[in-house]
Amino acid sequence: MANCEHCLVKELNSFKALSKEELSSLHRKKSTIHVKRGEPLFIEGSVLNGIYCLQNGECKVSKLTPNGKDQIVRFIKKGEVVGHKSILSNTSAKLSVTALEDIEVCFIPKKELLELFANNKQFALELTRSLCQSLDKANMTLATMAQKNVRERLAEFLLHFETMFGVDENEFIAVKLTREEIANAIGTATESAIRLLSEFKRDKIITLNGKQIKLLDKAKLIHISDGF
Repeated sequence: MANCEHCLVKELNSFKALSKEELSSLHRKKSTIHVKRGEPLFIEGSVLNGIYCLQNGECKVSKLTPNGKDQIVRFIKKGEVVGHKSILSNTSAKLSVTALEDIEVCFIPKKELLELFANNKQFALELTRSLCQSLDKANMTLATMAQKNVRERLAEFLLHFETMFGVDENEFIAVKLTREEIANAIGTATESAIRLLSEFKRDKIITLNGKQIKLLDKAKLIHISDGF
C-alpha cells in the first residue's frame, strides 16, 4: 500500500492540502480496494461509509432514469475523488460509479474525512471547490443534452473523450466503450449510436476497430458539434 505522503495522485485532488502529519494519519486509516471492469464501486441509493480516491484507470458515473435506462452523467479518471458529496450532505449516493477497466482505489473512512474537513480549512476549501466543479460539469451536460441534437452530441462526446483520456500508441482513444455506453453517454438509443458511428466512419471522420475509436478529422467533428 503506497504511503499517502509520497503518493503522486494526491497532487491531483483535495488531499494536496493536507500536512505530513495528516497524510501519515490518513495512511494508517485508509484501505486499498481492487475493482474489476464492469463492477460497481458503489451504486445509486447505497449508504456510503467513506470516499474513494481513484489510483489508476477510469470509471463511469451514471444515474438510473425512470424508465430503467442507465444514463451516464460523466467519466472520472486517475486522481479524482468520489463519494464526498454524499458524505458531506449525509445522504445516500445519488449516482452509481462503475469501473471501465480494472482499477485500484483508496477508501477513506467517513470519520477521517469529516475530521479533516472540520480541522483543515484549506482542505475543506479544496473539497468544496471540487464539488462546485462537479456541479459545473453536470450543468454543462444538461445544457448539451437540451441544446444539441444526437449527431452534435456524439461529435462533442468524441472530442471530449479523447481530450480527457488521451490516445494509445496507435492513436486510438485510450479507453474502450461499448456502443451501449456511448449511447448512454449522449442520451440516445444504442441503435442510433451505432448508426451515427458508422456514418462518421463512412465519411472518414473516425475509424473503428471493435470498441476502439480513432479521431481522423477533429476539425469536422468540431464543425458538427457546433451545429454546422
